[in-house]
Amino acid sequence: MRITANDVRKQYGTVTALDGLSLEIPDGTTFGVLGTNGAGKTTLFKLLVGLDRPDGGELWIGDRSVADAGRSLREDVGYLPEHVGFPGALSGREVLEFHADVRGLPRDGRIDDVIGTVGLSTSAADRAVSGYSNGMRRRLGLAAAVLPRPGVLILDEPTAGLDPRGVVEFHRIVDRVREDTGATVVLSSHVLSEIERVCDRVAVLDRGRIALEGAVEELVDADDVTVRLTPADGSADELTAAAEAFGRTAETNGTVAVRCSASEVPALFAAVESTTDIADVTVERDGLDSAFREALGEVAT
Repeated sequence: MRITANDVRKQYGTVTALDGLSLEIPDGTTFGVLGTNGAGKTTLFKLLVGLDRPDGGELWIGDRSVADAGRSLREDVGYLPEHVGFPGALSGREVLEFHADVRGLPRDGRIDDVIGTVGLSTSAADRAVSGYSNGMRRRLGLAAAVLPRPGVLILDEPTAGLDPRGVVEFHRIVDRVREDTGATVVLSSHVLSEIERVCDRVAVLDRGRIALEGAVEELVDADDVTVRLTPADGSADELTAAAEAFGRTAETNGTVAVRCSASEVPALFAAVESTTDIADVTVERDGLDSAFREALGEVAT
């Protein structure tokens, strides 16, 4: 399902959570929402799942206005919150049976389907949730979210607290869910490499507005790199002066970061080595984090 926001505003007392937000998320896209704390991500998600209503503007899921649909949006929207809890005495299967009954969904077939989709084994599904690891709880939460076969799936910090192997496996599960359901996935995460890995498009929110939006492959500039140079004598002044001709620079604890094109790196090395002895150097391909910092008016460091 397509999601369309046009000049959406939301106020909580004197706090402006969304300030004229306009955005379109194409049908079938995996869309990343980024922003610092207080940027408006949680408010946007609350509107999309029908927990709140906008004070102004228009927000649509498919051909339904969230202002009119309210809680009935949950027929079309699955939601996995950052913090999810289940009664420990119930088995995973019993949790899903409860969710199916509440939603008026058939149990037969559908529950087994979602258990398989999220990678819970039959034995795990029939065990008490109290014995689940954090990763298994995330899988169960995702299973509950996709149980109604929603057109939109919202994942709020879905890999929070998972170890690196668990993060990789959860990404595979999200890919499988996309293939099986065709749902539009809206994902938030503080881990920018995760958004870069999973999402087709991304938006950066800043104080309730869109600061940047576009395709991930367009925002991640493969031609630019960040070079970090540490002088042997601890003095960064001459190094910075020599590096400024090649790109934007920033100095932190004696290490100078230079953002420039990859083709300029050899010339940069030659220029700084003629003025300063270098103790350490690293070259990093710029990823989504650089675009994120630029959108917020920050200099790469």
